[in-house]
Amino acid sequence: MKILILNSGSSSLKYQLFEMPTAEVLASGLVEKIGEEESEIKSHKAAIDSVLDKLINPKNKIINDLSEIEAIGHRVVHGGEAFSDSVLINEKVKKEIKKCIKLAPLHNPPNLAGIEAIEKLLPGVPQVAVFDTAFHQTIPPHAFLYALPYKFYKEHKIRRYGFHGTSHNYVALQAAEILDKPLEELKLVTCHLGNGCSIAAVKHGKSIDTSMGFTPLEGLVMGTRSGDFDPAIATFLIQEEGFSAKELDTILNKKSGLLGISGISNDVRSLLEVAKTGNKRAKLAMDIFAYRVKKYIGAYIFAMNGADAIVFTGGIGEHANSLRDQITDGIFEVIDEKKTQILIIPTNEELMIAQDTFALVSN
Repeated sequence: MKILILNSGSSSLKYQLFEMPTAEVLASGLVEKIGEEESEIKSHKAAIDSVLDKLINPKNKIINDLSEIEAIGHRVVHGGEAFSDSVLINEKVKKEIKKCIKLAPLHNPPNLAGIEAIEKLLPGVPQVAVFDTAFHQTIPPHAFLYALPYKFYKEHKIRRYGFHGTSHNYVALQAAEILDKPLEELKLVTCHLGNGCSIAAVKHGKSIDTSMGFTPLEGLVMGTRSGDFDPAIATFLIQEEGFSAKELDTILNKKSGLLGISGISNDVRSLLEVAKTGNKRAKLAMDIFAYRVKKYIGAYIFAMNGADAIVFTGGIGEHANSLRDQITDGIFEVIDEKKTQILIIPTNEELMIAQDTFALVSN
């Protein structure tokens, strides 16, 4: 079965075509600058149309006809409390995705646009939504609720949702294979470290806590996101600097994190090189990043009363060896090296989406 995986961003579209169940990747690519003035691609429908044209282009020899595509899997960022698993898309599912637009205004609209584009371009082909938030729906209330007036949760659904769920789920499954133990018997701390970063406590196959919260802003220091900070700082800056809510949101999401601390870049590779030359702010950014990750790892090991493995994934987690060494330095002075392994596992969210899509469509 040929399954097309789509990840629709605000101005981009990633895609992979899989042959399932063998998981062979037949094609992959990226369409950028969707809707931008200088771009010929003015909509997500046009972007998907261009992808389909590439797939059936005789020069590429990928597929002979669009009828060979038997299912579409979509990454959808926010499913709210409605979805704890991947689902076949119907009108009811689309309505729930629309309801979550207020929770993910930058992500859910293009995700939905991709779904509706496929309905027009490949009518009748089954589609599956795989939610970033679904894996974390097992987090218990004592971990997902904030200590705010309870009515804010009841009326506005303000709570911890967590993100990167597909990645955390995938590497947890892979860790179980590597350790040769059932996932249901393991305690894992999974660290997805890239430009966006999150950590999850995965106990017996279920997420019981994660560092990202109501939005992806909470938790670790990230490329341009602040991560945890005293919320009173926001009101202080509004009073002292006169920032609007929109301006403050831009500062916290796009001008903070590694970029804000270093004043140089949000790219760890660049900062590690600059830090070697003696740049103190670049080194400080790395130190703060590593410290925050280590602190969360420790908290989640304690929350689970131990861990069988600490798993690193994502661009930083997989490739930034010196930074990963800094994070784990001294860790075996506190925990037993014989009981807790450190694993580096490349994530593959697209494959996870393809597997979920295949399972749902086959059934």
